[in-house]
Amino acid sequence: MMNYWLVKSEPEKYSWTQFNKDGRAVWDGVRNYAARNNLRAMSLGDLVLYYHSNEGKDIVGIAKVIKESYQDPTTDDANWVVVELAPVEALKKSVSLAQIKAEPFLKDIQLVRLSRLSVAAIKKEEFDKILEMGS
Repeated sequence: MMNYWLVKSEPEKYSWTQFNKDGRAVWDGVRNYAARNNLRAMSLGDLVLYYHSNEGKDIVGIAKVIKESYQDPTTDDANWVVVELAPVEALKKSVSLAQIKAEPFLKDIQLVRLSRLSVAAIKKEEFDKILEMGS
């Protein structure tokens, strides 16, 4: 069964444009236990919304999990893991945090409820609604 996720990146740190140029990325540096648990739960082929945080504050594209979790190479601490992601496609139009907050159907989305979480689970219905808003 496929699961759906949302990852956040500050565009000045790692933008959607750079991600597309690279063609794949190791999602490293996560140091929050809830976010780490979400990385561990990701499966090959799961779809992931790519959110620009701080600047922009919008969902700009779709990625997919191309390698499941393994030890984060940026630390010796075995508690922390990474996954590898690849870009799938950009949304036709980005979906802003303001639009998401204004959509009653998305009132329970983790992006709003747990706003500091950098890797969040989302329901298929929420994923589909965001794609609809971004088309």
